Amino acid sequence: MESVDDSPITRNGNSLILAYDHGTEHGPVDFEPMPKSADPTHVFEVGRHSAVTAIALQKGNAEYYRNWETEHAVDDAAPLLVKLNGNSNLAKRDDYYSPKQCSVEYAVEHLDADAIGYTMYAGSLHEDEMWKEFREVQEAARQYSVPIVMWSYPRGKGIQENDAYSGQDDPDVVAYGGRLGLELGADVVKCKYPGSQEGWRQLEDAVGDLKTVMSGGSKRSDEEFLADVSATVEAGGNGLAVGRNIFQRENPEGLLDKLETVLFEE
Repeated sequence: MESVDDSPITRNGNSLILAYDHGTEHGPVDFEPMPKSADPTHVFEVGRHSAVTAIALQKGNAEYYRNWETEHAVDDAAPLLVKLNGNSNLAKRDDYYSPKQCSVEYAVEHLDADAIGYTMYAGSLHEDEMWKEFREVQEAARQYSVPIVMWSYPRGKGIQENDAYSGQDDPDVVAYGGRLGLELGADVVKCKYPGSQEGWRQLEDAVGDLKTVMSGGSKRSDEEFLADVSATVEAGGNGLAVGRNIFQRENPEGLLDKLETVLFEE
């Protein structure tokens, strides 16, 4: 088992993961604010910014990414993080579940993945099934010595029907999700911002030395977004995994310049 600090998805101990799995999770609606972002190659180009330590893609886009690198002789593309599971907004389900579309073996051997990602919906009626899948993914990742990033999003009926919680962004829920990353063997855990720096400190208190990254969430102003990122890093966080707050902007490079300073230089 190698330290995640020795992998290409971190820089000076921190990470900026450019997430581009929204076409699966949300559909084309997320590209409407910036129509050119529907073209994967546009986002691939954005990912060449020096602030980006990894780009997170589903299996099909990951194949497209590797072909794009080869066809255009790109030698400075972001390291590849393959998201192994995902779900659409189209299906009607009894609760949250994110099935696998890719194996660790295919991600590493065929796509040359530098890391893998897995979304965990603790609190869902399907939690037990996802725990089993994550165990298999985590153990396979150890065999290949690639780090695993857990998208830890506790949600579902176990959260909704528990009067002790106010919802997905409840600091207690976020901290519990972070702790699961530690307990189940992730190398990095991605969590929603709980609304305050104090809430993020509560998360850090629950995870030991496990690396934590903030979920970028829906688009907001540069000032609001940078304030949340700065608060996260000051509280002990190790960066962020962000999509819409980057690719929905007309000038994503400007924000990436600022994020590079916050995450890697200050």
